[in-house]
Amino acid sequence: MEEHYLKRSMHTTWWTPPENSGTMITGCLLDEEEIRNRLKRTSFSQFETTGMRAYRPAAVLIPLLCFGNSWHLLFTRRTDLVQSHKGQVSFPGGAVESTDSSAVEAALREAQEEIGLAPDNVQILGQMDDFPTITQYRVTPVVGRIQSPFEMRLSPDEVSRAFIIPVKWLADPANWEERPYQSSNGEMHRVVFYREYDGELLWGITARMTLIFLEQAGLF
Repeated sequence: MEEHYLKRSMHTTWWTPPENSGTMITGCLLDEEEIRNRLKRTSFSQFETTGMRAYRPAAVLIPLLCFGNSWHLLFTRRTDLVQSHKGQVSFPGGAVESTDSSAVEAALREAQEEIGLAPDNVQILGQMDDFPTITQYRVTPVVGRIQSPFEMRLSPDEVSRAFIIPVKWLADPANWEERPYQSSNGEMHRVVFYREYDGELLWGITARMTLIFLEQAGLF
């Protein structure tokens, strides 16, 4: 659907926006400053945080691309070589290492390692509340705008594909649903599942992060 924006050769991909790129989101003139302000003043403390200090810290980058008068989000599909969540759609990210000074630094480092995105090509717009996972991680989503055309080099061990989805499509309630899901440990959870888009299935914690980001941005 959006393949004309991503030209790939082996594990190298270029994103080049068309001319006259704008900053309109589904008819709402939300620029970077407005998104930053909304992230600052909106908090979704809907998760139980008791005991989360024992969880290992992690961070992901929610990458925004603005072109064609609309925002898009960039996602990756994990390979079957990673230790967990094999073949699943995710945002670039991973565990916060001892050398990382913050969740932002960790998210940018992981994005560079996974897709070759240079940290200085990302304008950080803010952070969201931490998300606990069933694998005992406390994940901090970091929202950032990719500022200019870039060459992505996908890590063959971690990322099998990078692709984009329009925010307008993601915000449409007709494209997602929440339903019960039994995890591998037998526990039942309410999990978000999107309809398939361009052959990819967005679901789980990445889908939940996406929805909460859209709500914080006032998109539905």
